[in-house]
Order: sequence, then C-alpha cells, then structure tokens
Amino acid sequence: MSSLFIKNANIISFGDDIPVRLNHDLLIENGIIADIFPTDSKSVYADKTFIADGKWLMPGFINAHTHAYSALVRGFGKAAPALDFQQQLENLWWKLDKSLSLEDCYSSALVMALDSIKHGTTMVIDHHASPLAVKGSLNELSKAFNKIGLRSCLCYELSDRDGQTISDEGIEENLEMIKYCVDHQSDFHKAMFGMHASFTIEDKTMNKVMTACKDLNVGYHIHTAEALSDQTTTWKMSSKRVVQRLNDWGILGNKSIAAHCVHVDSDELDLLAKTDTMVVHNPQSNLNNAVGIADVLMMLKKGILVGLGTDAMTTNMLEELRVAMFAQHLKQNNPTCGFMEMVSLLTENNYKIAERIFGLKIGKIKKDYVGDCILFDYIPPTPLNDMTMLGHLVYGFSQLPVDTTIIAGNVLMENRIIKIDIDEKLLMHNSQQNAQAMWERFK
Repeated sequence: MSSLFIKNANIISFGDDIPVRLNHDLLIENGIIADIFPTDSKSVYADKTFIADGKWLMPGFINAHTHAYSALVRGFGKAAPALDFQQQLENLWWKLDKSLSLEDCYSSALVMALDSIKHGTTMVIDHHASPLAVKGSLNELSKAFNKIGLRSCLCYELSDRDGQTISDEGIEENLEMIKYCVDHQSDFHKAMFGMHASFTIEDKTMNKVMTACKDLNVGYHIHTAEALSDQTTTWKMSSKRVVQRLNDWGILGNKSIAAHCVHVDSDELDLLAKTDTMVVHNPQSNLNNAVGIADVLMMLKKGILVGLGTDAMTTNMLEELRVAMFAQHLKQNNPTCGFMEMVSLLTENNYKIAERIFGLKIGKIKKDYVGDCILFDYIPPTPLNDMTMLGHLVYGFSQLPVDTTIIAGNVLMENRIIKIDIDEKLLMHNSQQNAQAMWERFK
C-alpha cells in the first residue's frame, strides 16, 4: 500500500479526450492513477510528494521489440565484415549469442533496464538468445528487470541453427517462463513463446512447439521477413511464403508479435490483418542492416496493429520514432506523409500491444490507468496545446533528457538522479568485465 502525489504538472495524455491539462495535480495509489485535478483544488495526503513545478508529465514509453543482451556489444569490433544480412547474423550475432553466459544475461539486462529508465521507457518486450546458456537465462533477465523495477515481457529465441539439443532446451525455457508467469500473476512480468525466424526453424520443431503449447493460450514472438533471405529460404523449405507458413502452423493471432515484416507482400499483409497479428516496426535496425524499410503506412491502411521497437539499437523511443518518420518519408518518396500515423505507433499502438499482453489499462494519464509516467523539464518556444503537442513531442521533447521516471507510482529516477538501490558505477564496471570476457570467447 503506497501513494505518490505529483503536484503542479503540465499533463500530456496520449489518445485522451483531454490531451493537455496545465497546472494539474496527480495522485497515484497502489500503482494506479486515483485522481487528477487542478493544482491546489484539493487537499491530499500521500506517502511521498513530488513537486513537478510546471514540468511536463506524460505516459512512460514502451519498447515493443528489443534484445537486452545487445548491451554487451557496444564497441565490439572483432566480427568479420558482412556483405548482407545473412552474413551479419553468421559473422556477428550468432557467434556473440553463443559467447553469452548466464552472468552475461543478468548483467546486460541490468544495463539495458537502467538505460531504459533514463530514457523514459517503462516497459520492454524482450527477445532473448544465449544458445550455450539456455537453461535459466530468462530467469536471469527477470531478476535483473525486477531489480531495476522495469515492466517486461520475456521469451527465448527458439532456433534449430545450433542443433536439436539446444533447440529442445529453447522450447523448455520458453515453457518454464510462460508457466511461471501464469502461476505467479504479475503486472510487471509476462511471457511469450519466442522463435527466431521461419528460416531457422524446421517443421519437426514447429510440430513440437504446437504440441507443447496447445493448452497454453500463448502468444508467439518471432522475426518475420526481416530480410529477403527469410522468404527465399522459407520457400525452399516449404514452398510457402513466411507469413503463410507461420499461419499454417498456428503462430499468428492477436496475442502474437511478428517483428519487422520488411519483405512481405500484399497477400501476407492481408493475412496478418485477418489474424489480427501484431507487427513491430524497427526502423533503425532495418536501416543499419540494409534490409529495407517496411511499408508501415500500408500495414496501417489494412488495419494491422503496428507498434514500434528498437531491436536494441537504442532505449530511446523518441529517437526511434523520429527515424521511423524520416524513413517512411523515404519509403513513400513523400516528405510530408504519415506524421500522425508514425507518431501513433509509439503514442497509441504500443500501449494497445501492452494491453493485449499485460491486460493493463496503460498509456493515458487518466483515472484507473497504471501510474507509469515520465516528466520533462521543457519550456516550449511556441504554443503547446491539444493541436501542437505531437509536434512538440517529435521536435522538442525528443531533444531533451528525461527528468523523472515513475513506474506504478515508484519514483525510479528523480531530477535525473537514479533512485534505485544500485551502485551504477559498480554495475558498469562489472558490465565492462563481463563484456571483455565475452568478447574473448567470441570465435
């Protein structure tokens, strides 16, 4: 039982009937927004009072597709050059994955979670792989996210690329975390069944997954046609395109995430829409890997729920949003198209994805919604109102550091000072040591 009183904030609530409210107070009780009212219009008792002093308060951001272990890759330069995405996987990521220990899983998740808090990201949907340290890896991630106080949805990246034994371990790791989350209902931790991609999962493994999951009512999280190679290899395996194969195996549905979807055709988009499968767009990663730019505007036009992820390129969702918008201008050859549509990925659709997975009312500063919010110390140079707030979000707030991050009424960062019981310098020192050892194992 706890309460937080936020006094004198300027409130921005995405997708709300009242998007902008100046000089308002906010009461969060037991992790849920209990009341909002004009400043000094009510007397309130709370366990903690935060004086916003006119700072701008909005919902915390969600990263709908990422990989925490990538935190240990920053600056790494041992991989052989790659001429295409397949070589990028083989020369870098699949070797690094196999260099991870359980300690690395925990360390990287701590680093990524703390960095997320600093950038106002209050929930992550993670996709993990550590083929030589499969068993217990999701538990290490869960412990790390719990220590920081970040909401997370976890899965293990099942693949046949490292042989049958490791593939079977991947199935079991997913099942254990899914069953744990079912048995220990929490608003902070959820699980999906993770799969790498169609082109690295054989039919016999697909059959094992379907048998194991038939009574679990679970969603799947899988890379989908990220590169053209997924389509060409899948066609050789099955004489089907990627989305059709996933649908035939029962992977698609309103609880499942198809990440990327860069190389899908119109029929595949229709199938994603028909099955109400969620898609997560990761523009920085797609550009970095030179795989292309997903036609997000067409997806939205067809009624697909498209969210925004970073694929571990950043924890800063406003940075990712800006890249998404600029990339779509290039994709459509139109410098003014899609502003509202692209902004909606972050300010509306990511919260809808979270609602499906977590069953929470989230993404608005409104009574009965979760108390996940962030504050910016921002003095707008032009009018900031209901009509202009999204423009300020993309071109103003995005250029500033997050001032304060609150999850379920718990203040994790206040005035840019971390309030979590953690020694950040020691954490980074240990992370450097873990990264160095992991890099030395790379071969």
